[in-house]
Formats: sequence, C-alpha cells, structure tokens
Amino acid sequence: MSKEYVIGLDIGTTSVKACLFHLNGKLIAEDEKLNTFHYPQQGWAEQDAVEIEQSAVLAVRDVIKKAEIDKDELISIGFSSAMHSLVCVNNEGKPISPAIIWSDGRSSSQAESVLNTIGNRVYAATGTPIHPMTPFTKLLWMKETEYDPYKRATYFMSIKEYVLQSWFNVRVIDYSMASATGLFNPAKLNWEDELLEMTGINKEQLSEIVPPTHILHGINKDIAEEMGITPDLPIVVGAADGQLSNLGIGAILPGEVAVSVGTSGAIRQLTKGVKTSDSKETFCYSFTEDTSIIGGPTNNGGIVLQWLKDLLNDQRSFGTFLSDAEQVAPGAEGLLFLPYLNGERAPIWNQHAKGNFYGIAITHKKEHFIRAALEGITFNLYQIGKALEKLAGEPQKIYVNGGLARSPLWLQMMADIFEAKIYVSESHHSAAWGAAWTALVALEKVNSFEGIKQNIPMADPVVPNEEQSKIYKEIYDKYEKLSRDMSKYF
Repeated sequence: MSKEYVIGLDIGTTSVKACLFHLNGKLIAEDEKLNTFHYPQQGWAEQDAVEIEQSAVLAVRDVIKKAEIDKDELISIGFSSAMHSLVCVNNEGKPISPAIIWSDGRSSSQAESVLNTIGNRVYAATGTPIHPMTPFTKLLWMKETEYDPYKRATYFMSIKEYVLQSWFNVRVIDYSMASATGLFNPAKLNWEDELLEMTGINKEQLSEIVPPTHILHGINKDIAEEMGITPDLPIVVGAADGQLSNLGIGAILPGEVAVSVGTSGAIRQLTKGVKTSDSKETFCYSFTEDTSIIGGPTNNGGIVLQWLKDLLNDQRSFGTFLSDAEQVAPGAEGLLFLPYLNGERAPIWNQHAKGNFYGIAITHKKEHFIRAALEGITFNLYQIGKALEKLAGEPQKIYVNGGLARSPLWLQMMADIFEAKIYVSESHHSAAWGAAWTALVALEKVNSFEGIKQNIPMADPVVPNEEQSKIYKEIYDKYEKLSRDMSKYF
C-alpha cells in the first residue's frame, strides 16, 4: 500500500488541530479539539497539560477517521506548538503544576527587574525580549515566591515536551521551542548557564535540544492503538508554530514576510544566523542550525474583536459582525483604537498597557467601533512591521494566514495599510502544513524546506487601493503618536 498522507499536529493555545494532508499539500481532513482555560487570579492564565495531551490523541484518531484512510497509508506526524508554556513535572513524568501559558502575567515584577538591570545583556544573549510570557521569568517568579510545584519538580517542560514524553518516554525540545524559553542562546545552540543559575535550575532538569527534523520511534503501543496509527510510525519533533507558519505559507526566502492573526498575532521573517534589535522591539528565535526567525508578536488579534462582539451582545456570525465595518469609510470618521486589551508585547513590550478608543463622537455607531477595532489591530501589526524593517529591510512579499485571513474586508485593509500585495494560501492551516512538511524533510520524502513553495495552493493576491493607502498613511501617523503619548499613562 502506497504512503501518500502526512499529519500536521498543531498544539495551539485555543485548540489542538490535526490536519491530514496529501503529499501535494491538499488538505484532506481536519479535526479540532478546544482547550480549556483557567484564570485562578487576575493576570494568571493556565491550562491542563494532561487534558491537552488527550486532545492530541483524539484529534489524530478523529482526523484519520474523517479522512477514511488506512493507517498504513500514513507517512508520519509532524509537530507544531504554541510557545512559552511551562509545566513542573515530577520524576515519574507526571505534571505537578498547571501549564502556565504565554498570556500569564504573574511574573511581571520579575521581568521588570531583569529589564532594568541586566536586560540588555540577557536580550543580546538569547534574542528573546524580557517579558512575563517567557519561561525564564516564570521560573524567576516560582523561585522568588517559593512556588510549591517548583520546589518539588524534577523537570520543567513545555506542553509540547510533555506530550512527546507521554508518548515516547523521552525528553526532547527543538531549537525553536528552546529559544522561546528565554534560557537558550541561539548563536551557541545551547542553554545559557547564567540564566539557569538565576532561576535555580540545572541543565539536567531541561530537555535534550534537538533539530526540528529529529525523528522519534517507538511510541507507546496503547497510545498508538488509541490514535489509530501503527506503533512503528515515525513522528517528527517539528518546531514552534511561528516558524512553521512561515514555512507552511511559503514565506521562507529573504524579503518574504508572514503575518499571522488568530487570537493573537505576529509578523515574522526567516533569516540566516542571529539578528537582534538595538531597540529590543523584536525577537530572534532559532529554527534550524543556521536559520532563525525574527519578528514581533502581539497579544491582541482576533480576541479583541471577540471581546467587542461579546460586549455589544452581537449574536450573529463573526463574518457578518465584521461586515458591518464595510458601511464606514477608512478612518471610522475620526475614531482611533489602541488594541492593548491584554497588555502588549511588540512593539511596546508593556504588560500594563490598556486598550483605548480615542475620538468618540455622538455620531459614532456600532459599525464605527468595529471598523476602528479592525484598523487598530492592523495599525499595530504595521508598527511591528516597521520595527522588523530596521533589521531585515523593506518586505518584498507579504503572506497572511490565521483566522482573520478569512475576512475579505480585513485582507483589503492589510493591503491598503501595508501598501503591498497580500498573498493568502487557500488552506488556513499553515503551521500544520509546515509541521507536516518538516516531517517529510526529516524522512527524506522531499528534498528541502524551500521545496514547499511548489506545494502550497495560493489564492489570487489582494491588491492595495492607492487612494485608501494615502488616507491610511495619514491616519497611521495619528495612531503612532497616540500610541507613544498614551504609554506614559499605562
């Protein structure tokens, strides 16, 4: 029986997705299991690693059933994962703490302390901005507060590492996930001793660092049976969702930029070597031995629009809700929006930032607020993009993926604000396809990462409207000044 199918398993913050692809990149079937969030205190955000591991098993099982393929037709499973989670694990490999996820802000004071003392040196060594999102600052919080699971833990790992350990009884972490901890030196491809000492842990408590093409064999037979795969199926470690989103949408050559907007968002570009920003506005995370990804993440993507939809008690579909903004001209008749509802990472890196509607008039209606929210999210992305340009130069090609890429209105807004053609894949599962392609590279079923460009079904590009671009240029100047001026009040 010929093997023609590969699964990309994407462990996101909101959900676990299993996407089954044909070798040519065509999506055959998908399955999604939603994740549960816990907020035990204000500013805390946790998930259950065991629940997510079970979701991953069920997602693989159900996508194979939906695709109606034989398990012997499957080549491999490649992994993608959200970054910055941290779980305390005992010597039996069992979690003894919740998974503290990227949006958790409990280590704000530790991050601020590092930033004000050795922040420049830490950022230069790791390429990771000093922020409560990182496991580095989370570990500092655990140490300083004498967090009980920290004191009892044998190992510390991300949700992705926990899943792989549960399936294979090994502890491995790829370059990109290691880079996202804030404890890793991307130039040396190793843990940074000074930072480990600061956090009170040692290398033996962290996982073995491996490339994204690292192949795992010998999955637990009971788990393989539950998933509906053969026990000898090779599974590839893969990378973080940011790197794999760029790969999966084809933004892999110099000058090619990917913009992802789901619940949160990011702008990223792959580059050779390690590049950090003098102004510390961007991250630099490893991907392969000689390739990194540079860019900036935002906390505030689709979650802002969901908040507004809930606030307005709008029961319609998300697409219909957004379409109201079409009734309003660019600029929402003077209404500007700073989208910092969840604090903000790039470009301002301020966990205390707050969202603001500015310029509200009595003539503004619901559609104006929707338009202003969409524009605020997009202006924020553009501002991150300008910071990225300082490192990588002006983008030659912009690819867009994520949930908002399904909105024609927003895609046109992107094209107009960025003054560039916007390219969108016909599949909205770029990270999963990137994970699947990495598995194919690892198993030598394809020749290179770059070869993926021939296997991505692309829609026609969205072309900027020259008149609207001019309008947005003036509005962005006001937005940028407002962002700068408001920062003193956060």
